[in-house]
Amino acid sequence: MKFYKTNEEVEIQRESCLMVDATIAEVAKILKPGITTLSLDVMAEIFMKDNGGVSSCKGYHGYPYSLCISVNEQVVHGFPGQYVLKEGDLVSIDTVFYKNGFHGDSAYTFILGETTPAILDLVRITKESLYVGIQQAIVGNRNGDIGYAIEKYTNGNHGYGVVKEMIGHGVGRQMHEDPEVPNYGRRGNGKKLIENMVLAIEPMITMKSPEVYALEDGWTIVTDDGSLAVHFEHNVCVKKGKPEILTDFSLIEQAEKSNINLNSSYYTIEKAVAQSPVLEA
Repeated sequence: MKFYKTNEEVEIQRESCLMVDATIAEVAKILKPGITTLSLDVMAEIFMKDNGGVSSCKGYHGYPYSLCISVNEQVVHGFPGQYVLKEGDLVSIDTVFYKNGFHGDSAYTFILGETTPAILDLVRITKESLYVGIQQAIVGNRNGDIGYAIEKYTNGNHGYGVVKEMIGHGVGRQMHEDPEVPNYGRRGNGKKLIENMVLAIEPMITMKSPEVYALEDGWTIVTDDGSLAVHFEHNVCVKKGKPEILTDFSLIEQAEKSNINLNSSYYTIEKAVAQSPVLEA
């Protein structure tokens, strides 16, 4: 099976990529202390259906919800439920929108209300690392170049934990395609990137230990030491010279800025790309 797309297929997939971030933006508009995570899932499922799509998550290997909502020490795949959000929570929303035969996959971490400078740094640096990794998604590079860039920026430069059990992947007609895209690696190693591969690049970074385990539900992944975790994800089309981001965080960032219950951790794509460091050996 081929995992690169024609230009026409990339354009079809782009709609799903934009709609997945539109879905997360709708969640961002109503995020506040005092509501349950299950209420967010119900709203998101309705929004997806109203816009001609469905969640690829719901029913995937038995996963019962449309969103993955991971709070604080939960890294990924958290179950929506009766948990009532509170001031200071870190809330990671991860979902996949399916329409016209293609999947769009995105994740974003929000801060509810006031927090500490250390937590703000963790969120900001994880988001920056996503763009540092994206810069390596060009024809002729390898998936190890992406992982090396993310790991060096988060762990090498800042001492954060890089979760190795959970990784990025190709995305297109299937929710998970080749190649795998780890958030760690060696430059020049791994599978060669081909034009019009679409990759889900998604750093999952912890404040301290990178070690994780699954809860009894079989899905929710948490840090073994209870330290906070952050997750950001874009879908990126591999191109010559400069990658093309198909998802659009600006939709989410606008909602984040307008919601008075969310901490102003707003950080634009332009700033992140412009300020990302030159990687050294």
